[in-house]
Amino acid sequence: MHSLRPAIAIVLSLSAAALAGPAYDSPEAAKADPDYALQGEYEGVLDDGTGRAEKIGVQVIALGKGRLRAVSFRGGLPGDGFTGEPDDRDEVEGQAQGNTVTFTSEGYTGRLADGRMTVSYEGKEIGTLKKVERKSRTLGLKPPQEAVVLFDGSQESLKNWQNGAKITEDGLLTQGVTSKQKFGDHTIHVEFRLPFQPEDRGQSRGNSGLYLQGRYEVQMLDSFGLEGKDNECGGIYKVGRPRVHMCYPPLAWQTYDVEFTAAKFDAQGNKTAPARMTVYHNGVKIHDNIEIPGPTAAAPVMDEKGPGPVFLQDHGNPVRYRNIWVVERK
Repeated sequence: MHSLRPAIAIVLSLSAAALAGPAYDSPEAAKADPDYALQGEYEGVLDDGTGRAEKIGVQVIALGKGRLRAVSFRGGLPGDGFTGEPDDRDEVEGQAQGNTVTFTSEGYTGRLADGRMTVSYEGKEIGTLKKVERKSRTLGLKPPQEAVVLFDGSQESLKNWQNGAKITEDGLLTQGVTSKQKFGDHTIHVEFRLPFQPEDRGQSRGNSGLYLQGRYEVQMLDSFGLEGKDNECGGIYKVGRPRVHMCYPPLAWQTYDVEFTAAKFDAQGNKTAPARMTVYHNGVKIHDNIEIPGPTAAAPVMDEKGPGPVFLQDHGNPVRYRNIWVVERK
């Protein structure tokens, strides 16, 4: 739905206070909110008015109480054709009426209902976008034989964690846990699911984080539909924003695959090389051997010397995890 531009610029502040709205930790629970069925990703081909076809992706974000925002991407969804140019990304808001929401801007109208968005320009239908549910190509990736399996959904795997680790009835790990085992250079696979919190904003919306060695955070946050800053999903706080913002809708399973190299020190304890990491979010490389100058904000381990644990941050939101394993590099 290219060229959908709001009449008034809308800024979603990451420092906004929580609205203390509901937090749904499963798709089944989220069905209580009718906006959950409307939010998500849509894609298709539209006629640009000159007879040319153009692929368009749209992310629809639930903002609570029937208010939704549509963010359109020229070329396709992020990681699947979007040009990456700021001018090719547009936003507009709409208010749901029952199970339907209509977005209008500059002659364009998008009517969303029943898993599809019908788009018109100046009253003429120019195409339909259908709802899609993307899955990471590393989702469900099995650990290799040499892997250290930290969590596989079994009660037995809880013994690998401390800080009050708990498992849900459907076999998922809860937030705020630290691995008992510590690691140096390693590769880690983590699958995570962010809650649906339509009335909350910024850092209060589905917040957690994967801390490598308990020191260096790859942010977990429901920043679906946002720009992709260093404090949003996939970002490394105050170090680097993701090259592609690959955050899926809340309650979709997502993956991080991280190749981590620890900081190096000489015999006198002087740091000779910083930590580095390459990060894949939902199978797409978002950081390429990025240098991490030191522990990131809120790290529970500030001394960079020696191995460190895997830490999954608790920020007060019901984030869930599964299929966590590590391959150590000697």
